[in-house]
Amino acid sequence: MQALLESGLPATISAVISNVPDAPGLATARAHGVATAGVDHRRYPDRPSFDAALASEIDRHTPDLIVLAGFMRVLTEPFARRYSGRMLNIHPSLLPAFPGLHTHRRALEAGVRIHGCTVHFVTPALDHGPIVSQAAVPVFDDDSEELLAARVLREEHVIYPQAVRWFCEGRLTLSGNATVHIDGAPVAAGALVSPPIEVKT
Repeated sequence: MQALLESGLPATISAVISNVPDAPGLATARAHGVATAGVDHRRYPDRPSFDAALASEIDRHTPDLIVLAGFMRVLTEPFARRYSGRMLNIHPSLLPAFPGLHTHRRALEAGVRIHGCTVHFVTPALDHGPIVSQAAVPVFDDDSEELLAARVLREEHVIYPQAVRWFCEGRLTLSGNATVHIDGAPVAAGALVSPPIEVKT
């Protein structure tokens, strides 16, 4: 969230809303002059009633885009459909690999050589919405969860503001419910190979 606030986006960030009323991010948002609100999920008997209260607070600010950052609640299908095509999330894995929690631990346990993060549109299927952008990092033999998480987080701070910027500039087009076209985006070049292949001359 702080990376988004400090990225110079061509947009007005109208509010930061948390389901944890004393979340440190709210103080950070207020320090940046952004309105804040807390919708405590513990005050509601079930997910639908919490989602209804959250949607009411969101709609009060009339946003064009909802950006999830560190929001650890599973959203109901009606909520996801209400904001279809205008709600982004970032997930700390190369989706569709490792949806859900503990992604870095699971990546290490699976022995993958490349890990990363994904910006995607939110749909009712958890961590399976159309992908906007991904960044990959190598996984090293001596990695811990913390080391790998820090390496991934650095890339999250790069690709998430960029994805939001593309949305603000009207450059993202959803094709059906599966793919995203980015108008004018450069074509990716090269490859990340881990471990690197030695080329002998």
